[in-house]
Amino acid sequence: MPAAIIVIAALAVAIGPMLPDSFSGFGVFGPYTVLLLGAAISLWFNRGRAFIVLLSLLIAFVGYRLALNTEPINFAGRAVFAALAVFVPLNILIVLLIEERGISYFRNYRWLLLMMTQILLTAWVAGAGTSALSGTAWHAMLEHWLIRPEPVPFLGRILMAAAFVVAVVEAWEQHSPLIIGMAGALVAFFVACQWPSTPGVFAAFFSAAGAILLLAVLQESHRMAFHDELTGLPGRRALEERLVALGPVYTIAMVDVDHFKKFNDTHGHEIGDQVLKLVGARLAELDGRGKAFRYGGEEFAVVFFDQNMQEALPQLEDLRQNIESYRMAIRTDDRRIDSRPGNDRRASTGTPKHPRPDSDVRAFRKPDQVLSVTVSIGAAEHDEYLNSAAKVIRAADQALYRAKEQGRNRVSE
Repeated sequence: MPAAIIVIAALAVAIGPMLPDSFSGFGVFGPYTVLLLGAAISLWFNRGRAFIVLLSLLIAFVGYRLALNTEPINFAGRAVFAALAVFVPLNILIVLLIEERGISYFRNYRWLLLMMTQILLTAWVAGAGTSALSGTAWHAMLEHWLIRPEPVPFLGRILMAAAFVVAVVEAWEQHSPLIIGMAGALVAFFVACQWPSTPGVFAAFFSAAGAILLLAVLQESHRMAFHDELTGLPGRRALEERLVALGPVYTIAMVDVDHFKKFNDTHGHEIGDQVLKLVGARLAELDGRGKAFRYGGEEFAVVFFDQNMQEALPQLEDLRQNIESYRMAIRTDDRRIDSRPGNDRRASTGTPKHPRPDSDVRAFRKPDQVLSVTVSIGAAEHDEYLNSAAKVIRAADQALYRAKEQGRNRVSE
């Protein structure tokens, strides 16, 4: 998506001279519209990182337009451009290094202070020589190799490269649309900074940066609404969307983790989360045409598209056995007491000198506790009596209760 938007911006620049004069206003109002809309949507969806970046881009573009009106080749224009080429990637880098906390959080006024400082510093430098307060020393400083715009200051290039690397690393680890959007916006911003004296090109790629972040915020919000972060499966809202598009033949299974409350009460919610992740991972590996969803709590739903009950049951039985055969090792809190080398600890505790391959090399005092997880499954298929998805799910739930009443760890239809 970021690459496509950047290509569209490049095509817009290429065909821009051939468009009627009535389209010329887009070069001025386009970035304002996109950046303001993106900031407003980020504020609405409580996406603090995106809001800060979009606000930084908006302030930078406003400063650029103001400087452009005073002749872009003069000192003020060069100073404003150097400032935005440094401060925007700096803000993006800071945003990438802190966690998402939304718009309103403790001490969020520090962002306001940082941006106000950047604006005032830029105005002070740009006004060098116009008053006694703003002396002419900035004229010589702007020619320093670190911040001299040529067209992009060397410091700005370093900050852009650092922010891009951090964004790529985070995107590789998290697969977050918003982080990918940050990387794409940095590329578009860098391209814009190559043509500071060409307003049309500058505005087109600023618009591209804003559009990339705007769509990333929408995609991230959609992912949060339709995707379960814990298990990695689609959520209940995604299931509801798929149910309305089902054909005449399908089977729905409801899967519930046995004794899940006991896992939480005995081992804590962290272990309970690990159990849900385990079950979710096994559900995601379903062969055939089955699609798993996190229904809520410890319950999952599996939809078998274009399959009747007889086709779905073998897959459900394989799923049940796969989960039952898995052994999950957990560690108790007091196992990390001794930090001596492994062989010394084993000698003092009488444990074998050579541990098993799957044991922890730190050789804690207590052995791993192994848990066995099982699930109960109820399934129902669409027919002339169960003639809606809601009825099929209700029948699958009833079959699930029968499986639990018959001893759990089984498939019931």
